[in-house]
Amino acid sequence: MVISSDARWEMVDAITRQTVTYGTYKQTLGDVLGDLTVKPLTGIPVAVAALYAFWSIFTSFAGTLVTDGFMVKLFDGYWLPWLQSVWPDPTSWHYFIFVGNPAADTCFEAFGMLTSGLFVSIGVVLPAVFVFYLMMTILEDSGYLPRLAVLMDSVLHRIGLHGYAIVPAILGLGCNVPAVTATRILETKKQRFIMMTLLALFIPCGAQLGIMMSVLPDLVGVVMLCLVVGFVIFGFVLNKVIPGENPEILVDVPPYHWPVKEYVAKKLWNRTKGFLKEAVPFVLFGVLVVNLLYLGGVIQGLADLLEPVFVTWFGVPKETVGPLIAAFLRKDLAIAQLSTIPMTTYQTVASVVLVTIYFPCVATFVVMLREGWKQLIAAIAVLFVVVFIYGGIIHAVGILLGVA
Repeated sequence: MVISSDARWEMVDAITRQTVTYGTYKQTLGDVLGDLTVKPLTGIPVAVAALYAFWSIFTSFAGTLVTDGFMVKLFDGYWLPWLQSVWPDPTSWHYFIFVGNPAADTCFEAFGMLTSGLFVSIGVVLPAVFVFYLMMTILEDSGYLPRLAVLMDSVLHRIGLHGYAIVPAILGLGCNVPAVTATRILETKKQRFIMMTLLALFIPCGAQLGIMMSVLPDLVGVVMLCLVVGFVIFGFVLNKVIPGENPEILVDVPPYHWPVKEYVAKKLWNRTKGFLKEAVPFVLFGVLVVNLLYLGGVIQGLADLLEPVFVTWFGVPKETVGPLIAAFLRKDLAIAQLSTIPMTTYQTVASVVLVTIYFPCVATFVVMLREGWKQLIAAIAVLFVVVFIYGGIIHAVGILLGVA
């Protein structure tokens, strides 16, 4: 039996009348906030306020718990003196590797596996990463991140990305490993390559930020400004050089809702546990490798060999070779090591920026390799060019300002 088109529509209308009910739409507070935070005129000030609050809570919590709280007192007041008193023969090689400098008064200065290694990973980085992941999870589960992606879309399009690239960017401030994996949410190979490269270059992880807040709190803003400027400049260049498409953003924006505390707790536990499993072994191993290289004279040899490049082109001491080697294992470890080298304010900023934009840590390297070896090789090639050019630019700016 063939049903005419009119009969089909009559049947649809009949079914609709029996199954569909109509009501009056009432705008809720969540709807109003949702509209306000997605429109540029009102959404941008809200985004600035939210990110400022994010940063303020992060820095305040990290500073209070680590510097002003009990972590420094615990490690420097009890753990370090106890190790120095019970470990046999302070002149031995094993004392240098595990405890570090026998004349050190702080765990930062000691640079042993059981002193600086444990203090960096557990005493400094863990509290910072914990509070970062807590705030990140709340932003995710409340429904704000998709709105931030919509707001950032027009800006990020200028560097070959779209708004949802803000997700791996913010994740990268916690850890670059999940951030590189999160680049898969971007549609094209061009977008994924640009974002992965910029992540490895200009976005410091939470561990690095935690160390920065501890060893150079007054200079973190200057370092971050250098990294943001580099992110924009080289993102724009990569967008012009790399062929490929940059499609518009298509994202589902959910309504605002209160985060479920059970889900927040589960995410926070999984992310913190993952950090401990990845970070602590690499930090301890990094201290071991660097100390062995120091004992073998390798660090001094490389410092002498690369002195013209570091001193003349980058404007930093040749002693930064050691931290750069440590940076391949853990960049937070490298920044901690930089804090023990006598430098001017400019040299400190330039050295920290250099460590940040230097070769990605080994964990990020492995994840980038999983995304494709061709992309990894291309990203490394871009990385070396950017390090050389941007490091020279920062030195030139320092000379022009009379601070280098």
